[in-house]
Amino acid sequence: MGSETMEGKELLLYFHIPFCARKCFYCDFLSAYGDEATKKAYMEALLAETAGSAVSYDSYTVSSVFIGGGTPSVVPVCYIERLMEAVRKHYRLADNGEITIEVNPGTVSGEELGRYRRAGINRLSVGLQSARNEELALLGRIHTWEQFQETYGAAREAGFENINVDLMSALPGQRLSDYKETLEKVLALEEPPEHISAYSLILEEGTLFFDRYRAGELKVPDEETDRAMYQETKRILYKQGYHRYEISNYARRGYECRHNCGYWRRRNYLGLGIGAASLVENVRFRNGRELAPYLKDPLGCHEEVHTLSRQEQMEEFMFLGLRMTEGLDGKEFERLFGCRMEEVFGEAIEKNIRDGLLQMRRPLGGIALTDKGLDLSNYVMAQFLLEIP
Repeated sequence: MGSETMEGKELLLYFHIPFCARKCFYCDFLSAYGDEATKKAYMEALLAETAGSAVSYDSYTVSSVFIGGGTPSVVPVCYIERLMEAVRKHYRLADNGEITIEVNPGTVSGEELGRYRRAGINRLSVGLQSARNEELALLGRIHTWEQFQETYGAAREAGFENINVDLMSALPGQRLSDYKETLEKVLALEEPPEHISAYSLILEEGTLFFDRYRAGELKVPDEETDRAMYQETKRILYKQGYHRYEISNYARRGYECRHNCGYWRRRNYLGLGIGAASLVENVRFRNGRELAPYLKDPLGCHEEVHTLSRQEQMEEFMFLGLRMTEGLDGKEFERLFGCRMEEVFGEAIEKNIRDGLLQMRRPLGGIALTDKGLDLSNYVMAQFLLEIP
């Protein structure tokens, strides 16, 4: 499902840089420590994949770029500069494109942030998670609140006017008052962030936290406390002028993350680097997760290629789009699939409206989650998987 721009079809670009200074105890992302030689070899392979892939996308305009990981800021800054040069050289980049890089406090200097900005990066996503040093140590983070403040101040001095801060709640041993302290400290910054991503901790299999929890060594807040933290996030951020535009994301008006909105709206996106996923013209594919084959042949490691059926496209339209608080556009559904949303999903829509989990959006001829539905979003979305042979 490609969105049209003045210059042609829209494309989002994602670059995966899998290196970290140290693996956090809760993290199940494709990331690990890498020595300098490995980082350089990987970035050279990523640059080769960037250039080599471009020939297939000369009819597209890149509306957003997201450099994620891992921690991209642990890679020498010259490679980030070269990556941005490659994007401009090989792709058609929109003049007003949103270009984001993820950074962690303590891994990037003011001078490097200035070089990011001069390279054309105009949005930062800073991984804070907590403003309490004891919680940061518990999570296995490599930085302190004070280091975050230094990085954040340096980013403002470097000219960044669009900054996201990642926060995490329901941490082991965390009280509601502890979490409120983090929110209040972030909002008390001299120039508070334009965007806040607020997630509850999920214990993922394969992480140190999961193993410790299963062994009875880790106690996490109960469901009632977790829910109270979730509600407090909404209350405090709304009061400070942020609106929730997606289940876990809050922004000042005009600073919604365009890249992530593209994912939820099923725009075409191309993922480059190991493990990176793509969706192009209703074909999903991803790169392999192993480093050695990627370094050897970065253009030849696609796997899990799958052309989505019409049913799968409709399902994705529903359960991805419902993540957005503005809801689904019924006219867009009809344009894409040649039928009304209610003809396919009428039973699920009616049931969830009766249960107070969905509401009609008449101007769009569509639907959106209610506040109660946002709280139970996984339950609602699961009902839009069609049982059709």
